[in-house]
Formats: sequence, structure tokens, C-alpha cells
Amino acid sequence: MNHHSALRHQVRRCLHPSHQLETITGDHAVAGLPAEQRELIPAAVLVPLVERPEGYTVLLTQRTAHLEHHAGQISFPGGRAEAEDIGPVETALREAEEEIGLDRRHVVEIAGFLDLYQTVTGFLITPVVGFVTPPFELTLDAFEVAEAFEVPLDFILDPDHHEYHSMVYKGQNRRYYVIPYQDRFIWGATAAMLVNFARRLCDQLPGS
Repeated sequence: MNHHSALRHQVRRCLHPSHQLETITGDHAVAGLPAEQRELIPAAVLVPLVERPEGYTVLLTQRTAHLEHHAGQISFPGGRAEAEDIGPVETALREAEEEIGLDRRHVVEIAGFLDLYQTVTGFLITPVVGFVTPPFELTLDAFEVAEAFEVPLDFILDPDHHEYHSMVYKGQNRRYYVIPYQDRFIWGATAAMLVNFARRLCDQLPGS
């Protein structure tokens, strides 16, 4: 079994096999606060693991600065569920096609699902992890996406890159994760989901 095949096996093992989950984490859990009781908007994101010769990478986007939700932040391709979506996998694949032009034929396998994630902005996100095979060309939705870029998975998995910061939000001190990468700061929900993924995966890796 080569390195890529071994990693794919470990990724599958560390994820939930179904999106029908009761495990909910979120901004509140990271901040050490109780979950806000409110009606949540269903959403899904694609966590794209791109197979490169030098190793897997995670494909991320930089959102444009004028958006109503999470403007300017680094995020996974994804968004709110539409009535015609038959489930979160469809939502994640559709949104990836719409936002960055990633044709679903390049998502060669849905590996599984991370814990549901409740955001402070009222979304309940299903993170859908998928293996992506190049070559592919991206066409960004200029209204929503300023840039798409890849981060080596090994960088994400290194706990030395997981920083825990705090800020005052609506009168409360809230804590959140930050993963600095080059001149970028991955933070908030995206960073928290990546930290969750890294911890789950590292528990499965040899020597853990």
C-alpha cells in the first residue's frame, strides 16, 4: 500500500460514515460557551483533499469582502442547503461547482463526514470530506470568491500550527482557532473544522 492509499484508508476510518449525526460542535464549543438555542439554517461544505504527487492538500477559498456572512474569511466551498438538494453531499458538490467551478466528476470519492458544526451566525454545517483528483481547472464566482488556494495537509495536521486566540464579541470574550499559513489566517469555523479533522486523523495514524 503506497502513502496515498494508506492515507486515504486512515481518512475513511477517522470520519463518520453517515451525515445523520447527533454530534454537534461549533463556535460555542470552541469558545467554552453553551450552544445558542435558535432555529438553524442547514448548510454543507466540501472539505476537498486534493491528491498531489508530493502529498495531499486541502483546497480552500478566500471569500470576497462584501458578503453578508463571513466576508473576507477563508472557508471551504459550500453554503446553505436548497430545497432541491437531496442531502448535504449534493449541497456541498453543488456549491463547489457554483463557487469555484470544481466539477463533481473530479470528486472521486466521498470519504465521510466530520461532526456537525453550529456557527455563531446561525448555520448548522455538515462538513463533507471528499478526495479530489487533478487535473482540474477552477472558475471562481467573482461575486463570492476572491481566491482559491491549497494548503498541504501535513501542515494542517501539525498541532504546532493550531493557535487558540480570543476576542470580545457582543460583549463576551470568545475563543477561536487560528491556523496561520504563509500570509493568510485561517480562523473561525473553518479552522475549528480543520483542527477537528486533524485530531481525528492523527489518532488513526501509525505511532499515535
